[in-house]
Amino acid sequence: MVVFAGQGDARRSMSLLWRADGPREQGRRPGPGPRPGLSVDAIVTAAIAVADEDGMAALSMRAVGERLGRTAMALYTYVPGKSELLDLMYDAVHAELPARYEETGDWRAGLTAWARDRLEFHLRHPWVLQVSQARPVLGPHEYAGLDTLVRLLNTTGLEARLLRQLVGTLSHFVRGCAGTVAEARQAAAATGESDEEWWFARSALLGEVAPDFAERYPNLMAMETASTPQPQAPGEESVPYLEREARETFDVGLGVLLDGIGAAIAGTAKP
Repeated sequence: MVVFAGQGDARRSMSLLWRADGPREQGRRPGPGPRPGLSVDAIVTAAIAVADEDGMAALSMRAVGERLGRTAMALYTYVPGKSELLDLMYDAVHAELPARYEETGDWRAGLTAWARDRLEFHLRHPWVLQVSQARPVLGPHEYAGLDTLVRLLNTTGLEARLLRQLVGTLSHFVRGCAGTVAEARQAAAATGESDEEWWFARSALLGEVAPDFAERYPNLMAMETASTPQPQAPGEESVPYLEREARETFDVGLGVLLDGIGAAIAGTAKP
């Protein structure tokens, strides 16, 4: 399920994202009776909780209203609709990410910390991965996250054109790994079958349905034969197989990407 941001009224969405409509949109509007009034922030917080707990498919103005003890109609005074709400949610959760990292002069350590923080952020809010990157939200917290990454990359001394491409490369890499981990966590519950059960049931049949498998795919077989599975660390027994594999891929892939950045730095360094 892919969701495209920015489908609501452009001016209204941007005004809400940047709180350009004044105090009425930022604070709480007094409401009748003993219940406190609503606010944009309260609605966004409730919507994030719905998506975190039940997924993007469960998100609706009605579901958010019920969580706040209000009707869906009560929310429209503050947020025009679900499209604008999604933009606000997406930007708001990005406020969780660190705005700065310790400036030690070690660009590799900084980018490693950034990537690990991003991975865990996506796993806390897996619905964020369903929001397409083709059309960014253009909110303040999303921009702050980009600015943080650019600040870290600036310490490499690489030229701006390359840095721009590295922003995309690192962001897509982390999102891709996070998506695999998130799906691995969801697979067992969605199918009623663990990773180990799934793989054993199907891989055990390969010798029957494809007796010439090794001859047809010699390079793959050679790689699998040569790679020795790493023993599970204490506590990893409860982690799905696919999640362990995805996390190992993240660690190795990130190392290779950073090695590449290091090579680019060495290649452009002045004698």
